[in-house]
Amino acid sequence: MPTKPQVLKAKTAAKSRLFEVEELELRFSNGVERTYERLASRGHGAVMVIPVLDEDTLLLINEYAAGIHEYQLTLPKGLIDPGETALQAADRELMEEIGYGARRLTPLKTLTTSPSYMGHRIQVIIAEDLYPKRLPGDEPEELEVVPCPVTSISEMIFEDHFSEARVIAALCLWQQLSQSGK
Repeated sequence: MPTKPQVLKAKTAAKSRLFEVEELELRFSNGVERTYERLASRGHGAVMVIPVLDEDTLLLINEYAAGIHEYQLTLPKGLIDPGETALQAADRELMEEIGYGARRLTPLKTLTTSPSYMGHRIQVIIAEDLYPKRLPGDEPEELEVVPCPVTSISEMIFEDHFSEARVIAALCLWQQLSQSGK
């Protein structure tokens, strides 16, 4: 395994309400120095939840995605609030976004997106034994809850309105885990 580069200096290059661009001056083990920029990780991380309604059905949401200016079929997700664990955040996001709580929450995997440029991580949580419970959320409009037959996941990932890589990866991991019986 290679030795990580030495961080010579880290500074904020730009900042908005949501994002911070960090400039890193690095020295690699061979002596080469480079400056990298990345979207810095802030806060306590995030969760993405796979709500399993029953053995045949998952619950997805249809949500506006500002980055591509389209509605996308996706999974409930959100930031982990200060003082919350990932499992508590997952349960809260379920209640806010789909109107269900979960009696059983199981961590599946932590995913990154573009780790060369971003420090963000999202913990994928499986939510089972769901029960109705609604909490007010921070979405500007009520989210459409879309029941998804488990048998249609493989076809669904090729649809245009279903393109978020993290969601596709999470569902493929969940499918593999479910098929192995673990």
